[in-house]
Amino acid sequence: MQQSTPTLPPPAGAAGELLENGRRVPAPAPQRNRKPRVKKLRLALILTGLSILAGISTVFGMMMAVSRDLPSLEDQAQYRAAKNSQLLADRDGGPIASLAGNQNRILVTEDDLSPNIPNAITAVEDRRFYDHKGVDYRGIARALYQDLRQQRVVQGGSTITQQFVKNALVSYENRTVFQKLREAALAYHLERQWSKQKILTQYLNTIYFGNGAYGIEAATRTYFGRDREFTEEDLAAETVQPHEAALLAGIIASPTAYDPVQNPVAARERRDLVLNRMLEQRMISPTEYEQGRRQALPSDEDVNPPPLDSKQPYFSTWVTQQLVDRYDAGPVFAGGLKVKTTLDVGLQERAQQAIAGRVGGFGLGASLVAIENRTGEVKAMVGGSNFEERPFNLATNGHRQPGSAFKPFILIEALRQGRSADEAFSSRKKVLRLNKSGDKFEVNNYEDRYSGVISLAGATAQSDNSVYAELGQSVGTRKVARLAQRMGVRTKVSTNLAMTLGGLERGVTPLEMAYAYSTIANNGRRVSGSLDGVPFSGPIGVRSVTEGAGDDAEVDEVRRNWTRVYSEAVGQETRRLLSGVINRGTGRAAKLGEFAAGKTGTTENYGDAWFVGFNDQYTVAVWVGYPDALRYMTTE
Repeated sequence: MQQSTPTLPPPAGAAGELLENGRRVPAPAPQRNRKPRVKKLRLALILTGLSILAGISTVFGMMMAVSRDLPSLEDQAQYRAAKNSQLLADRDGGPIASLAGNQNRILVTEDDLSPNIPNAITAVEDRRFYDHKGVDYRGIARALYQDLRQQRVVQGGSTITQQFVKNALVSYENRTVFQKLREAALAYHLERQWSKQKILTQYLNTIYFGNGAYGIEAATRTYFGRDREFTEEDLAAETVQPHEAALLAGIIASPTAYDPVQNPVAARERRDLVLNRMLEQRMISPTEYEQGRRQALPSDEDVNPPPLDSKQPYFSTWVTQQLVDRYDAGPVFAGGLKVKTTLDVGLQERAQQAIAGRVGGFGLGASLVAIENRTGEVKAMVGGSNFEERPFNLATNGHRQPGSAFKPFILIEALRQGRSADEAFSSRKKVLRLNKSGDKFEVNNYEDRYSGVISLAGATAQSDNSVYAELGQSVGTRKVARLAQRMGVRTKVSTNLAMTLGGLERGVTPLEMAYAYSTIANNGRRVSGSLDGVPFSGPIGVRSVTEGAGDDAEVDEVRRNWTRVYSEAVGQETRRLLSGVINRGTGRAAKLGEFAAGKTGTTENYGDAWFVGFNDQYTVAVWVGYPDALRYMTTE
């Protein structure tokens, strides 16, 4: 009986195929239900279409809404109904200044501008100004690329038109995305109704150039018009030269960072950058470029700020610049802010009386800064004797050689490295070797008076140059410079050996010295502050900023931060040694009958005279000298 052989399926081939009679037969495709996929695709298409329609409707609605702002934009740009901001004193809350850019603004028309001004502005601020339609997408992409490449914000993507709209609407720096979109839409509309020349002119009438100058005409008069007289028909902006226009255009990005008086190196570099951009775009010739780079910057004697409505103008200008850096110029001068400052009116009046009583009538200049140790707040500031005649603020901008008042920074660095106050030194005329080439630095004491063998404590009390030059070289001038800046000196400190005796390349300001010494008063802790997360670059001048009123008021209050710069043990020893200067050293005239410490400082032939001292409550820095040039305060 024959057995039947079961039929087996053909062997499977590659990829799931079947073999039949030696041939590969594709496996039948599994049946799939196509309906769910089709439904999902239809739903996605419908949602995409609705999203596009919604986006178009939103943009159209925004365009229609912002177009209603155009008729009033020109009036708003000129701040005809602006609300002045007020600076308020600390204790009594009375106003010390009213801030309004409109009162000093001089409006110009298109025909009043030297062609160098629009050339310089567009060259550095918006080189595609005459090509875009209010929003420069290429510029935004370029700025985004540079920001991503540098991993920080290095370029802005907004156009001049957008900046004008922002200024006219008194917008704050921390604007919402919707506000920025609204400004972009308004810029687009504006380009369709105004000429490029009108937009640029109105922009120039609204921007802040630092030193109280609002608008291009006020800026030109402030920086280049001290020795000229102007009428309504004779405007300064008509005669601006390429190098002058380049300086003004460079200031716009940061009136503080590119201030030709406060930061001349940065201001010159920025001006030369603008000149180079103008040359690249064939706005000036190579000869004009070279001539422009050789021109000097305006000095503090050249700068002539507009009048300021303030009872304390030196303090007010310092605080105002901090506010502009934080909130931008529009809100500060036209946003109706209420600013509570740190000024103590009683202390301020006594400080002014003290200065006037000591140097009045001698043609000398003097400056004083008082800081409260516990809070880091500036309580008094004397920047000069007459703001209208000399608006230059000696307290914040007067960089002078500190002389021996710089020695405490060397002392602290030595104590940090383990040196003892009892360490013995040789007090004698010395010749120190500067470098491997054999250059030498000769050190003499005042009137060639030497003490033989003297301790570090004694050398501190007697301000012995020969000891401190040797000590500064030993501990390292670079380390001393870094320490001084961590303690509160903001100006770059030179590191040559002359710095051990206070011979600095740029000098320091009374504000910097008071701030750094307040770190000593606090046993090595530096007090700093910030508003809404943005730090101040030095001591605190603002307590709070209020925008709006009633239930809608928003208040920014200062936040304090304490940074440990050196150990408390070093701090206590430093305070003890500097009290010796008051009790038995060069600062005996400042002895008060209670704890006090500090250091005197004079430069050669009394070109500058300093005293920086502190008690448990305040730190005070005083400088006396001739502010115009180096003249010696000698008696015949």
